Amino acid sequence: MNDLSKIPVTVITGFLGSGKTTLIRHLMQNAGGRRLAVLVNEFGTVGVDGDILKSCAIPDCPEENIVELANGCICCTVADDFIPTIEALMALPTRPDHILIETSGLALPKPLLKAFDWPAIRSKITVDGVIALADAEAVAAGRFAADEHAVDAQRKADDSIDHETPLSEVFEDQISCADIILMSKADLAGESGLSSARKVIEAESPRAIPILSMSEGVIDPNVVLGLNAKAEDDLAARPSHHDGHDDHEHDDFETIVVPMPEIDDVDALVAAIEKLANEQHILRVKGYVAVSGKPMRLLVQAVGARVRQQFDRPWGADARQGHLVVIAEHDHIDTAAIRAVLGA
Repeated sequence: MNDLSKIPVTVITGFLGSGKTTLIRHLMQNAGGRRLAVLVNEFGTVGVDGDILKSCAIPDCPEENIVELANGCICCTVADDFIPTIEALMALPTRPDHILIETSGLALPKPLLKAFDWPAIRSKITVDGVIALADAEAVAAGRFAADEHAVDAQRKADDSIDHETPLSEVFEDQISCADIILMSKADLAGESGLSSARKVIEAESPRAIPILSMSEGVIDPNVVLGLNAKAEDDLAARPSHHDGHDDHEHDDFETIVVPMPEIDDVDALVAAIEKLANEQHILRVKGYVAVSGKPMRLLVQAVGARVRQQFDRPWGADARQGHLVVIAEHDHIDTAAIRAVLGA
């Protein structure tokens, strides 16, 4: 690779639990000879996604090329976190051919694109493209769409709701900034769900862009890498609810970390997480839990009441200390009640 050429960067955005980490893992394992580096940003102080990716590092993307920032949204901490991290990735002994950035599920991608104009990096990297993931099943159900009828129904159910939810704004900003939209979990949505989700996404997108479906993060890397979009020079075509603001707040959301004791019954934990989603409106739960008699740690990933769990690797030096990261809108976080449901 010519050292004078810019390193392409792909920004992968999408709502909580839309499958960003699964997609990146697939791209890592099917890099096609590209030497990748990965920057993972999580909202909250404890990271999970970076650990998942490091566990499947390969020669084309070794563990030292995977960096996690779990202390806040990178679009809000550009000077303190993002710029130094990008500079460190560019200074690796073997220069990466392509950098993947996984934003947090609450991040707005446009402020991040503006960071690529910073003097320290603008001559060295370029935004190859912005890939937005949308959970097709959720979108088809109208959970995050700016649907006038859905908002009206919410208003009738709750007199305090008289505007779009913060979730809708995040979803719309991610769609508006994208070069390609991937409808994830196509297998769960089915053909009718995909059709409904596509109509919602097309209505939110300010311009015609490819909308593709995928399951389990599987898509041809040549479709999403090598777009040469130079997105940092195309900001005007990517409108945002926050245009004109120098920053944005995440006060609408809150994250807590719940230390978890060793458990005996995995099904009971799944039922507890489903209970949190249904009764306390928890958006996302993810983390690791120790199970009695099992040397492997249990990886838990939940989006609403949809819970997925699997044993991923031995605990090793982690001393079987489990924790779950719980994310919800601010008014729905009751730490004591959440801990009680989880048996913590």
